[in-house]
Amino acid sequence: MAEYDYDLFTIGIGSGGTRASRMSASYGARVAAAEERYYGGTCVNVGCVPKKLLVYASQFSEDFFNSKGFGWSVGDTQFDWAKLIANKNTEINRLNGIYERLLNNAGVKIFDGRARLVDPHTVAVNGEQFTSRYILVAVGGWPVIPDIPGKELAITSNEAFYLQSLPGRVIVVGGGYIAVEFAGIFNGLGASVTQLYRGPQFLRGFDDEVRGFLAEEMIKKGVDLRFNANIARIDKNEAGLRATLEDGSTLDADLIMYATGRAPLTQALGLEAAGVATDKKGAIIVDDYFKTNIDSVYAIGDVIDRVALTPVAIAEGMALSSNLFKGTNISMDYTNIPTAVFSQPNIGTCGLTEAQARECYGEIDIYRSSFTPMKHTLTGTTEKTLMKLIVDPASDRVVGFHMVGPDAGETTQGVGIAMKCGATKAQFDATVGIHPTAAEEFVTMREKVA
Repeated sequence: MAEYDYDLFTIGIGSGGTRASRMSASYGARVAAAEERYYGGTCVNVGCVPKKLLVYASQFSEDFFNSKGFGWSVGDTQFDWAKLIANKNTEINRLNGIYERLLNNAGVKIFDGRARLVDPHTVAVNGEQFTSRYILVAVGGWPVIPDIPGKELAITSNEAFYLQSLPGRVIVVGGGYIAVEFAGIFNGLGASVTQLYRGPQFLRGFDDEVRGFLAEEMIKKGVDLRFNANIARIDKNEAGLRATLEDGSTLDADLIMYATGRAPLTQALGLEAAGVATDKKGAIIVDDYFKTNIDSVYAIGDVIDRVALTPVAIAEGMALSSNLFKGTNISMDYTNIPTAVFSQPNIGTCGLTEAQARECYGEIDIYRSSFTPMKHTLTGTTEKTLMKLIVDPASDRVVGFHMVGPDAGETTQGVGIAMKCGATKAQFDATVGIHPTAAEEFVTMREKVA
């Protein structure tokens, strides 16, 4: 008789938990997984996937306008928010079904319900208790709203995906990628958008030049972008909502959306009962192999608050399952992770920012190009594209890549492969460009920035 009911019990069926569970089962482990909300986690349900669909929807307004320069005459257009959300929901339901089938086909036992740790080897769910050799916590994170008067009148990105109608006036509070993306979405769909950020420049952690460049492009597109501004209180009135800022000024809106951060979803999870340590943010503390201070308990994904990206959680899940049930010794490499922000225009980035590179290498070489995309030579649109390479002159290695422009994410994925392989500027230069594309600029930049 087996010592435990399962070899692995995963709490949370998001991207990371699903991958870890499936791969562990494929290695012969007896696996169970529990989910209290929806399969696929944040990304599939209230994150990357529905957000990208809304970004696509919001870009059509510019496409209709730009088509005139290419000879098209577009008649009166009308946007139906309810239809977009209904179609989005259909797609998300389809993806939920795929996640469920993937786990079932792998032989993973699924429990629908909130699971919690009872002790280092026991999980309770739906009134039952099960023992497991290993327990994996992959519950992700949850958006938070600052504790201000009237906070209950605001929403987060979670609720934004299920609004009954498109608001006419929107205030987006926050300076991270979620705030930037939703400001673009609402603006593109026709709402009057004000984005507030308490600091002097948004997208902290991104390259400073990229941050400033995107801010200028968003302002050109009509977003009322206000830095060093924050809401002190929110009140409801006959016209909708009134936000009183910390400087005493007011803004009226139909919707106020906060995107000011996410917290690990570790409350009431039984971590204390199992003796699992967390940091002051509530994130689970793990070592290089995702093991907590308790030998039988592991954690991956947003709940460990390292790099909150879906592909990262998936990679962590693959490494963990291989280590536990194949006997490997894989640790996660977090360097040169390609990243995209689906702002309008998009951001693509990989490697170090200019400031980070100067701190790391001292002397660096910068190659930069800014231009009007070929598409807009006929549209009259003033949107610009920025491309930037950062090179360590001692090794000639490209250590930073940054782009602001259409489809930046698509371009960045390929460059990310090259940078992971340690590509040099000479190798970039020796690569034949694809003409005419914007991406060819990265293999034709020859002049260093003074």
